[in-house]
Amino acid sequence: MQCVKDNEICRYCGGVIKLVPARAVYGESTKRLGMTGQHIYQCQNCNARVGCHKGTTRPLGNVANEVLRLKRMETHRVFDACWRRRHMSRTEAYRWLAQELHLPEGRAHIGGFEMDQCQKVIELCETYENEEAA
Repeated sequence: MQCVKDNEICRYCGGVIKLVPARAVYGESTKRLGMTGQHIYQCQNCNARVGCHKGTTRPLGNVANEVLRLKRMETHRVFDACWRRRHMSRTEAYRWLAQELHLPEGRAHIGGFEMDQCQKVIELCETYENEEAA
C-alpha cells in the first residue's frame, strides 16, 4: 500500500497533496462525523483524499478520487457485513481476504485497493454468501 506524504504529487491531476485538518474538508459536520481533531491528506487541486488513522497522521490507504472513495465505502459495507455474519474477527477476515486475493496480509487493506480489487472483494463476499445459502 502506498504511503501518502505531505507535499506529495497527486496521481490524478499532478496537484499538491497537503495534510489538512478534517474540519477543512467537513466543516461543521466534523464533530457529527466523529472527526474532531483528525487529519486528511487532500489534493489541493482536485480534492482526491484519504483519511488518517484516528489520532495520527498515518494514512488509511492511498489518495482516492470521489468515485474510488465511494467504491471503497461500498466494498467496506459488503466486506464488513460478510465477516460479521461469518462470526470472524476483523483480523481473521483480513487474513481470509489476503489468502483469497493472493496478497501478503500487509497489502490486503481496502483503503489501498483500486476499483478492480474492490469489485473482486464484493464478488468474493457475494459468492461466499451464495454458497452458504445453498
